[in-house]
Amino acid sequence: MKKLLKTLSGVATAAVAAVTLAAAPGASAQALKLAHITPPTHVWHQVSEKIATDLASATGGKMKIAVSPLQKLGNEAQVVNLMQAGAVHFSLFTVGSLSNREESLLGWSLPYVFKDVPHAARAAQTPAAREMLKRLESSGLVGLGYAFAGMRQVLSLQPVSGPKDLAGKKVRSFPSPVYNDWWLANGAAPTAMPLSEVAPSLTTKLLDAVDVDLDALVGLKFYQQAPNLSLTNHMAFPAVIAVSKKWWDARSEAERETIRKVVAEAEKWGMKTAADAEESNLKKAQADGVKVIPFDVKAFQSVAAPVRDKYIAKNPLIADFYKQAKDL
Repeated sequence: MKKLLKTLSGVATAAVAAVTLAAAPGASAQALKLAHITPPTHVWHQVSEKIATDLASATGGKMKIAVSPLQKLGNEAQVVNLMQAGAVHFSLFTVGSLSNREESLLGWSLPYVFKDVPHAARAAQTPAAREMLKRLESSGLVGLGYAFAGMRQVLSLQPVSGPKDLAGKKVRSFPSPVYNDWWLANGAAPTAMPLSEVAPSLTTKLLDAVDVDLDALVGLKFYQQAPNLSLTNHMAFPAVIAVSKKWWDARSEAERETIRKVVAEAEKWGMKTAADAEESNLKKAQADGVKVIPFDVKAFQSVAAPVRDKYIAKNPLIADFYKQAKDL
């Protein structure tokens, strides 16, 4: 009898242990966070949601991502710090923000390298572009891929048909050395500010123009303040899809492979979506009253060459990327 009770006690203890293990954090669904800076209408948010949906499906619900748009978890520098600590797990970062940590990413912002989004998407698969991602590990990030918004355009209070129309004008520009050099070379005054401040600054004429992609332009309706659009297509605007290295290093190889596959599929999907959105966003903007202004593309391209040359000479990986990208 004592032997039977001892056996039953052992079975009960094992059952309790099994229940406890099943309820432990490691065995339950991982509550993960993904941050980015764009509005929910933007293609980067759509890519983020696809990653979240597909990863939950691929892991049987064991990895669930909550997506936070519009800097809700902090600006990009703050999110890098959170990812280094493992408090945020995924993010889509503008290449400009990460160029402070990996200079070669400035190569993506060289003016007049890419014809359109599909051209830039092909460049994302070059050895140089992949090397840029690899180098982010020293900053506590694992770069897994790229996502694209539309090409950069000029939206303005007054029509812009060439560099001469930008002389002395304040242009909302992304805070990056290449962007600063580009707009200064055009005679403009580059002005950094959050997207949330652009519309009121156009209304009060603190800004004369905006360097913007069509996705953000339509999503935030900047054309209600500035109706003139010059389709300059002067730069591509990619984001890096990154994960926290601290979190990544704690994952099994099987988990990492699942994440790689999910991100690779989202990257491919996002590139096609961004390319398709260029046409639809332009139609939406024009239907809402945007005026497309004819412009002198050769005049802009002539300004671009010295800016490109400066960065190509500065960094060997930028030089390699430029060679690989322009030949596509």
